[in-house]
Amino acid sequence: MVAGLFRFIFACLLLPWLWTAAQAQAVSFPELNSAVPGRQDVTYLDLAKMVVPDLTAGDDGFYKGSAPIEMRDMLGGDDGGSPPETVNLPNAAVLPIRAGGKDRLTMLFDLGQAQDSAEGFAVLALYDLTGRPKLLDAVNVGTDQSTYFRDPGKLAVSPGDDVLITMSTHFNSNQGYVGTILILVRNDRFEPIDQIDTFDENVCAYKRTQDLSFQTPDDKEPYAAITVTVTDATKPRGETCEEPAPKAASYDISVTYHWDQARSRYVRNSDAFEKLSVENAKRF
Repeated sequence: MVAGLFRFIFACLLLPWLWTAAQAQAVSFPELNSAVPGRQDVTYLDLAKMVVPDLTAGDDGFYKGSAPIEMRDMLGGDDGGSPPETVNLPNAAVLPIRAGGKDRLTMLFDLGQAQDSAEGFAVLALYDLTGRPKLLDAVNVGTDQSTYFRDPGKLAVSPGDDVLITMSTHFNSNQGYVGTILILVRNDRFEPIDQIDTFDENVCAYKRTQDLSFQTPDDKEPYAAITVTVTDATKPRGETCEEPAPKAASYDISVTYHWDQARSRYVRNSDAFEKLSVENAKRF
């Protein structure tokens, strides 16, 4: 219950930042017991139960259940977190997308952490609502304690296809860790494009941030290129501190992902983000 309440409060603190994406990209946080627009016979809770079959409303405003259905980790391997034995879910993020020229609905459920896990477990689910609702795919996208759709939530890479953007994060007193995943939906399955790790510091002498921006610089078929830019900015505070203050600085690190027809996947043009992750790890 405490973990669930923490996630709810943390989400509320982030809402002013996340609502920019909500207004522009249709990310929403509906009541789970409300009907899906255009489908008065289907609620979001009905969809959520396809992921956590015994999910029910509690007296405290949280939805409770046991472990979710079996699913793969978005990034592959066995490094992902484990789901908690008991789910305490305040809500879910909802984002309609286009995939393969079809309308689809995605929902992101941050289920929290298992007792022995340092990482959270967050389910990204894909639904077809054109007839009887179907769960097409579900993956764990949690790479840290709390997981959300990242602004702008999705990027159009063709008239009929969107790429999804999720982020997992945790903060301590003066550091913030964020892992961002780009995800393509193909043949009604989630496919990872890349993970980008960034690191923020907020100490006495300075504040250093690594912010991400996303562009689609062309409209080549079948999918547009995606350029991701990390802006690494350091701002001295002008305070008297034990550590020396660095000079003000700002620079961009950009990587472009192009669709490789032969490999049938997106391929990056640089390993700059891998190098950034290694450099950041030295500052932890």
